[in-house]
Amino acid sequence: MIKTVLGVENIQLNVNSESKNEAIERVGKLLVENGYVKENYIEGMKAREEEVTTYMGNGVAIPHGMNEYKKQILDSGIVIAQYPKGVDFGSGNIAYVVIGIAGKGDEHMEILSKIALTIQYEENVEKLRNAKTAEEIISIINEGEM
Repeated sequence: MIKTVLGVENIQLNVNSESKNEAIERVGKLLVENGYVKENYIEGMKAREEEVTTYMGNGVAIPHGMNEYKKQILDSGIVIAQYPKGVDFGSGNIAYVVIGIAGKGDEHMEILSKIALTIQYEENVEKLRNAKTAEEIISIINEGEM
């Protein structure tokens, strides 16, 4: 069975503000729960954040594991946590959408670039931030891929 990269079960809406570390743990645990990665991939996500921020601008952060944690990836997947009040990613960078990703093999960069196409437009991020359903979020991400 081929796993869906982004399904409704991969999205959490209206999450209360929490620390950057808690947000990374949240999306990491969601990747684990949905069978995309092994538990210690979360360590790789935190290590990446220590090395360089995963805040991408426009109110979006994309935590993902460092290369040495790639062997912890079981399947490619995207999970999304929506924070209407935001998460402080440091230096005044507030993320309203935190997207956890895991890419099997070379799919990592492909997934990142598809998301980047969506989040480069502030209006798309605003739509993600204000989406009321998981289906709405999936639709916004899919439309951004064009």
